[in-house]
Formats: sequence, structure tokens, C-alpha cells
Amino acid sequence: MRKKQPAFVLEIACLDLEGVLIPEIWINVAQKTGIDELLATTRDIPDYDVLMTQRLRILDEHNLKIQDIQEVIDGLGPLEGAKDFLDWLKTEFQVVILSDTFYEFADPLMRQLGNPTLFCHKLGISEEGKVEAYHLRMPDQKREAVKRFHELNFKVIASGDSYNDTTMLGEADRGILFCPPQNVIDEFPQYPVATNYNELKEAFLEARAAIRA
Repeated sequence: MRKKQPAFVLEIACLDLEGVLIPEIWINVAQKTGIDELLATTRDIPDYDVLMTQRLRILDEHNLKIQDIQEVIDGLGPLEGAKDFLDWLKTEFQVVILSDTFYEFADPLMRQLGNPTLFCHKLGISEEGKVEAYHLRMPDQKREAVKRFHELNFKVIASGDSYNDTTMLGEADRGILFCPPQNVIDEFPQYPVATNYNELKEAFLEARAAIRA
């Protein structure tokens, strides 16, 4: 008689990028250029289409090109402790980064993080370097990616910091907020909050234990 195979659980850790592993790119562009309107992020404006339409308008008004943005990015690095945290996470989970940034922004920073798997979006850029459009991989791609992982029989633990992460956290088996603003904490009290990478490690381990219980 064939022995019954033991049940197994495989978990995927899904992380947001900006605000979790790297600085907020648009905030740094705003600080470098002195354009305060570019300080707005998904922490402030939940509707990503509204936010990106506003950003493209501002870039056009100030004649900022992709080269200007990439110059700012070239001076950035991962958040302090982010690389060590990510290296640890990859020893415990399969890791996928789900971000609403763009490959044209993220590539230099991904190299500094060891080139983890990244799902994000793409920009439409003219020959002169004007950022003319943005092309979403699909609407609400973070949540949709988690749904697909579930269809593959994975369990998902997700972490992010902003409004645009909350649908991903809600779709995941366990969601964790990392260094979120107070307005996000107030609106989504169901998620535990980690304020540093040590706390985030513990939150991931606790989430996994709960899933496997």
C-alpha cells in the first residue's frame, strides 16, 4: 500500500519596493528639483491613475526628461538594512517584489539589491527622453499577482507601506504594514505594523507559523 504523502505548504513573500526596500523615488526627485508637487505618493493619493496623471503633467510643465529622473536615481541606494533583510528573507521564503514603479527607474537599485524578482510597470518615453505615458502591467497588478500565486497553491505573506499595497495585503493569507503613515494605520487596523527590519522579520515568521498551524 502506497504511503500517503505528507501535506506541504510553500509560502511566497511579496514585498512592495519603494518605502520598504528603497527610498521613495518621486520624493527624491521633488527634493532635487524643488518641485513640491512631486512630493505626493500613494501614501497621499490612493488612486494610482490620478497620481501618475498628475506626475506626467508636472514633468511636462517643467520640461523634466527621463535623464533628469535617472540622474537622481543614480545617487540613491537601498534603505539602510534593506539588503541584509532581503538576503535573510530569501533564505526563508521564495520572494517576489510587486511594485508600482517602472523598470526604467528600478534597474540600478535592483542591481544593488542582488537583482531579486521584480514585477512592475513600464514608461512610454520619446526619442528626446520625454516621459509621455505609463503602461501598467495590468490594473491592480499586486493583488492580481497574489491571486495567481494562490491558484498555483502557494500561500502568500505580503508587506507594504502605502494605500496601493492594501489590496495586495487583503488578498494575501497574511498582510503586514511596514513603516506606514498614520493615516494608513488608522484606516487598516487589521494589519500588524512593523517599524524596522527586525520587527518585519518577526512578523514574517509569526505569519508563517499562523499559516502552518
